[in-house]
Amino acid sequence: MRRCIWSLVGLTVAATSLGAQGLRDRISELFIFTAGKDPLFLGGTAGSDSATALHADHFIPAARAENGTLISFIGNAISGNVANVPVSATSGGSTFRFQGGVPVRTSISPGPVFGERALTLGRGRVFVGANVNRQHFETLRGVSLNGIEMTFTHQNVTGPACDSIVGASCTPYGVPTHENDVIALRLALDIDMTVTSFFLSFGLLDQVDVGVVLPIVSTSLRGTSDAQIIPFGGTTAQHFFGGTAANPQLTTSRSVEGSATGIGDIAARIKIHLTQSERSSFAVLGDVRFPTGSENDMLGSGHLAARGLGILSAQFGNFSPHANIGFLFRSGDLENSAVLATVGFDHMMAPWATLAADLVSAFQVGDSKLRLPGTVTYDKPFLRTVQPTNIPTERDDQISGSFGFKFVTGSGVTLVANTQWPLNRGGLRPNVLWTAGFEYNF
Repeated sequence: MRRCIWSLVGLTVAATSLGAQGLRDRISELFIFTAGKDPLFLGGTAGSDSATALHADHFIPAARAENGTLISFIGNAISGNVANVPVSATSGGSTFRFQGGVPVRTSISPGPVFGERALTLGRGRVFVGANVNRQHFETLRGVSLNGIEMTFTHQNVTGPACDSIVGASCTPYGVPTHENDVIALRLALDIDMTVTSFFLSFGLLDQVDVGVVLPIVSTSLRGTSDAQIIPFGGTTAQHFFGGTAANPQLTTSRSVEGSATGIGDIAARIKIHLTQSERSSFAVLGDVRFPTGSENDMLGSGHLAARGLGILSAQFGNFSPHANIGFLFRSGDLENSAVLATVGFDHMMAPWATLAADLVSAFQVGDSKLRLPGTVTYDKPFLRTVQPTNIPTERDDQISGSFGFKFVTGSGVTLVANTQWPLNRGGLRPNVLWTAGFEYNF
């Protein structure tokens, strides 16, 4: 078993990124419809006569705002999911304490899957294992990833040159009239993620466990974008992707794909068992996730994160409830910290089978730092508003239900199978997170 573990660690350390690099850049490419140009640069208009050539870059300011926001929003949402994919409880399996120099078993069951119990391993005990977590993202704040809609608006061109051409002030938004033209864009994103985590915990003292988690992350992205210029009042001569003013191309599309595999954000953990009575125990846990995964390839968050938990657990025969309450600090400028709360239980149904269930939640602290563009208001030819996207502006609170089993084999290895289901739609979410793995302690 030890030889197997060291082989897995060696394989992990040797892992390097595979496939296409820069998945964040791949998302950006979904907005580039002319090779080598800026997002939303109108290549057809640029190649037409001088009367319309100046219109080629009038949507670029909107692209820089909305496109940049969307890239950050999706990229940080994916990275945040990587950094917070559950790994394993710090001290599963059999736990012990030494009493008069003799090891005394303190646990009945192999423990919860992802929730934490207060019991520690015991001095000199080792807990090792690996989990594979698989998810296919389906929604972003409740909006299907196959139906993200964006509306890019024209730059409000002002100044004496514009005033002289129009014969009136260009300051109101919508003067000249072709400023009312918009580009309607529909995105379809297909994002898969697999996180294979190798973990080790060591009983430094009877009441203190320390550990480390080494994740290997594999992310794949496929996306398409369909864009259409919608001229205001039927005018088509000013803005088009290709063709000519007499025969303009008003629709276009783009598709991209890429993948990356590599080391994610490595975590270090410590748990201290503080008090224990006949039926209950209390402990505190701290862990730090270091930004070792590539942020550009969506393998890591790109920023340090730290978590602190208070852990209360109890034991009533074969039934062991637990509650975890704490705080998750995220150091990224576009990442919110969160209040964490988990309640659940593990129940030993037989000496070889344990049921584990949890309600897992993370409540965002403060207003979201991932800002979406606000409503655009036109002044002329009449007052009207345009919503830049169908992604709602809301909190990214996340509540999930976790349900799984642990099976103890004759060799002492514990097999783990678990599913985690979103109970709300805050942030970027899959329909289900699948987990399979093994644990072993000695």
